[in-house]
Amino acid sequence: MTGLADTRDEAERAALIEAGRLLFARPCAFFHAAQKTDQLPPPGLPEIAFCGRSNVGKSSLINALTGQKALARVSQTPGRTRQLNFFDLAGRLVLVDLPGYGYAKASKDMQRDWQGVMFDYLRGRPNLMRVMLLLDARIETKSADRAAMALLDAAAVAFQIVLTKADDVGPQKLAARFAEAEALARGHTAAHPLVLVTSSATGLGIPELRAEIAGFAQPG
Repeated sequence: MTGLADTRDEAERAALIEAGRLLFARPCAFFHAAQKTDQLPPPGLPEIAFCGRSNVGKSSLINALTGQKALARVSQTPGRTRQLNFFDLAGRLVLVDLPGYGYAKASKDMQRDWQGVMFDYLRGRPNLMRVMLLLDARIETKSADRAAMALLDAAAVAFQIVLTKADDVGPQKLAARFAEAEALARGHTAAHPLVLVTSSATGLGIPELRAEIAGFAQPG
């Protein structure tokens, strides 16, 4: 359950993983935050965005990918991140941490404000190459997740499902969740067919996710 295509031979798989390792071994730094659409930085480098429900583990995953413990702020309070945070990866790629959606205790006005900015970004960003849509491996897919997938379909934004927190799930349940995620991907026109399984705590799937992302980076 790595997400790398079975049709790739071992040499190609190894080369992709090595490219991902080398890319993410280079410096990555925060450079911009936006709470409104008119605050977005000008389009430039290819962007990979991380999207998911509040507390799904976006910040932890970005930290694990980059090998930095505090690059992206990890909050114990769901719904705290209400802005788009941009991180420059070695001048070759930009990682974007999007505000979490589906936080039930947020006011309707608050949800509309920060989710509106996120959705405007998804619809209108010409250099957005792919959205990594994070789903918690421990729980069932929520209605907010399905709504996000429908919006990504409508906006024709390519996305790839990434299961998070897999270390906290037993093998049988994880296999069932993985099969469910694959079925979800098959049901959406904008979805990449390969589902990735990750754990920020153990490093499971991190090399494979780096490999997927590295394919979008500008040559270094």
